[in-house]
Amino acid sequence: GISTTPLREALRRLKSEGLVELDAHRDARVAPLAAEEARDLLELRRSLDPLAIGLAAERRTKADIAAMRTAHEGLKPLPGNPDYEQFVAHRGFHAALYSASHNDLLIQTLDGLWDKADRYRRLALEVERGQDARDRKAAEHEALLEYVIAGDAESAAAVMREHIDTSLGAQAAWRLRKHSDPDT
Repeated sequence: GISTTPLREALRRLKSEGLVELDAHRDARVAPLAAEEARDLLELRRSLDPLAIGLAAERRTKADIAAMRTAHEGLKPLPGNPDYEQFVAHRGFHAALYSASHNDLLIQTLDGLWDKADRYRRLALEVERGQDARDRKAAEHEALLEYVIAGDAESAAAVMREHIDTSLGAQAAWRLRKHSDPDT
């Protein structure tokens, strides 16, 4: 029910973001998940997320603190088959933390990484996480919030590094790497 011009433009944009593949006959397919891309996303997040959180702890305002607290209310670790609202709440919490960094380029970059990484989070969620793992994520979210509010950049960044190292993205990267190279 839409004209071909906006459809072509949307497909070109998705291709430029690496989310679809277009062939010579203009057929479009969802791009496959790749161990290398999962690894690359993880490496970037290991560097940029702690930077953003450290800056947030140094630069947060009263309005930022209120937004972070609001985003944290009712936040639960993602279940095995999360609905759209649960994904939005999880991303919203991290976005509120990043926003407190007051570094627009960093926030934009992390937002783009989240767009790409959501596919890998879904892959990781195909394997049920135990209650201990979900409880650990909830504790990490709580610690991130508290350290940023307290202005403790070093502790906030350390928790974020651990959070990324045990994240769904890290699990997806490990799973894809193991699948592509069974000897590792």
